[in-house]
Amino acid sequence: MIRYNLRCEKGHAFESWFQSSAAYESQEKRRLVSCPACGSVKVERAIMAPQIVSKKGREQAAPAPAAPADATASDSTPLLMAQERELRAKLKELRDHIVKNADNVGERFPNEARKMHYGDIEHRPIYGEASPDEARALIDEGVEVSPLPVLPDDRN
Repeated sequence: MIRYNLRCEKGHAFESWFQSSAAYESQEKRRLVSCPACGSVKVERAIMAPQIVSKKGREQAAPAPAAPADATASDSTPLLMAQERELRAKLKELRDHIVKNADNVGERFPNEARKMHYGDIEHRPIYGEASPDEARALIDEGVEVSPLPVLPDDRN
């Protein structure tokens, strides 16, 4: 898979994934690549910075699209598709709501969730920490759990 930063004739920047560069070129020729903001099919690849990550830094690196040539110094975040910005805003809103309205039980989360599921304690909104194995075990037992979305800003 290859990710391309794209730009339409009206200057809207967006990104898209393709199986290969040949797949992109084939779809572009058939006018299947279009701008999500305006629908224009006059799209070209934008300049991309190469992503080179050492073996040691792979866990820490997060891919980020290069800023377009006309980006100003005041642009503090990479250009994202409108839908991605909207999705991130909604995920942040969801996280903020949960954090504000639920009890953080930390590492006790698996035990607290289990106690509520089996009726040992009163149901209440909680969040906390669980390893992937603990989360799988809860799901296998029929305990309804969902991970809190991790946003890029959370990693900084």
